[in-house]
Amino acid sequence: MTSEDATGVRRRDAAATRRLLLEAARRRFAADGYTAATVRDIATDAGVNVALINRYFTSKEGLFEACLAGVGDELGRTVGDVTLDRIPHDIAARLAGPHAAQHRTQLLLLLRSSGDEKAEAIRVEILRRFAEKMTAAAGLRPDDAGILRAQLALAASIGIALLRASTALEPLASAGQDDLVGPLTDMFTALMAPRDA
Repeated sequence: MTSEDATGVRRRDAAATRRLLLEAARRRFAADGYTAATVRDIATDAGVNVALINRYFTSKEGLFEACLAGVGDELGRTVGDVTLDRIPHDIAARLAGPHAAQHRTQLLLLLRSSGDEKAEAIRVEILRRFAEKMTAAAGLRPDDAGILRAQLALAASIGIALLRASTALEPLASAGQDDLVGPLTDMFTALMAPRDA
């Protein structure tokens, strides 16, 4: 992406170009999968020259890793310091709120395999950290049993996003944010409410 300065000289806006490439890549990787998404299609979607992918991300793998890292940062902000009773509200907002399409793309990206070991390790680490944060938010012990409960809740949430994105399964596909909060609360409570020993 370029712009003109006061002297009429065209300057490249590296940050804007990088952002456009990341947004286009997230959409392509989520929709087409890592293998089918081409750097040429991503560059075209972003409206920039394909050579800029190598300049800013080194390779297709580097671009995928950057996309995953951004998703991890965003998911980390979602759970943050929330409590168990807030998680269903936040998940419902991600599934059906005003920015649902963007959030759905992020969740779907976490399901896409790249075949690249480093990118796969990043993807697994993002999911692991998110489950650990959910475990802490629920007040569960951070042992295998507590983390398993959080991973099951995470898997169910991603499954909901996947079904909403890929099917016309009603009433799930058109359920609004308020429609989802109650069932999500029931699910999270059943899976993650601390049990008396």
